[in-house]
Amino acid sequence: MKTRIVPARGRSLALALIGALFASIALAQHAEHAPAKPKKRAPALALGAAFAPSGELWVVALDEQLRLTVQTSADEGKTWAAPRVLARGDDAISADGENRPKIAFGPNGQVVISYTQPLAKPYTGAIRMLRSADGGRSFSPPFTVHADRQVITHRFESIAFDSQGTLHTLWVDKRDLEATASKKDYRGAAIYRNESRDGGASFGPDIKLADHSCECCRIALAPSPDGRLATMWRHVFAPNQRDHGFALLGAPAKAEPVRASLDRWAVDACPHHGPGLTPAAQGGYHAVWFGERAGVAAARYGRLAADGSPQGEARLLPDEAAEHADLISAGAKLAIVWRSYDGQATRLRAWLSRDDGHSFTLQELDASPDDNDHPRLVRRGERLFALWRTTKGIHVHALLP
Repeated sequence: MKTRIVPARGRSLALALIGALFASIALAQHAEHAPAKPKKRAPALALGAAFAPSGELWVVALDEQLRLTVQTSADEGKTWAAPRVLARGDDAISADGENRPKIAFGPNGQVVISYTQPLAKPYTGAIRMLRSADGGRSFSPPFTVHADRQVITHRFESIAFDSQGTLHTLWVDKRDLEATASKKDYRGAAIYRNESRDGGASFGPDIKLADHSCECCRIALAPSPDGRLATMWRHVFAPNQRDHGFALLGAPAKAEPVRASLDRWAVDACPHHGPGLTPAAQGGYHAVWFGERAGVAAARYGRLAADGSPQGEARLLPDEAAEHADLISAGAKLAIVWRSYDGQATRLRAWLSRDDGHSFTLQELDASPDDNDHPRLVRRGERLFALWRTTKGIHVHALLP
């Protein structure tokens, strides 16, 4: 497993690594003379969210006791019902940043909740799921989604239903790396997926979407104009450039995915910083991602054509400290949301457009000095919302009302 890094914003990766090296040396020297302190465990704040067909907002997350819970709000996050604990057996659950529980609603009362279960070996995992056929009143015990049961990487899953009611699950998978005689010749991991046509009751075979994905970044999913799903992920293009790949699920397989970003970031590490993807009203897609281009490490926004290829020049987000940006659209409404640390507190900011991304307005949404999750975005009809969880609770912000 390669080292995971999150480069400093507004400076070169080299400077960030040098700074981290000196900081670690100083910390080690201090530790020689300081008494040992118990390591504080970071709270597991990462959550998944979606609106149910009934209009209720649902959130799936871990509570302070690391139990898997669902919580609902009938008034778009102003008030919340008491959390309901779900049975998950002995499963450990990843709920940190790029790897979080997720929830999706299908037709005919189907609800699925997915998560990555860490396994015994480092960086290994299984994609697990709970299924409901009665609108979420009851859930099945957890089960493994993929056919491959090796103790290897199956992690960073994404789930969504398409317009036909087919459930799609995608994940980062290392079975091909493990099978390669010379592992140094295999770049990164792979993206695998499968389909369920009965809301998670059964699944088709594991299908390889692409070799050479990055190892630890989230996978973006978005509806395509024909009712299918489009996906974007951080990909390791030859010889070692960590840009982003794009594909339409169900389309004929390609030897190499469409290259959706052109940063040409050559780094032998995973940034742990996945992309976002959403449809554009005028065709194609809006996308956000993090990368280093010409020595500038930053979050960027760009337009993609219908086939995922870049359209025009990518734009820097108006915040050099922006990180873990995501985006969502409803017609010509577009919201890009990110968090940004200013040295005192983490700020939640948004770049909002009413004209399909031609012009934007910067808006301050929130701020917190406490530990906090990446922002999540959900849609209810034509209304867009940002969710942000801190140790104080879940904050919900209506965007472009």
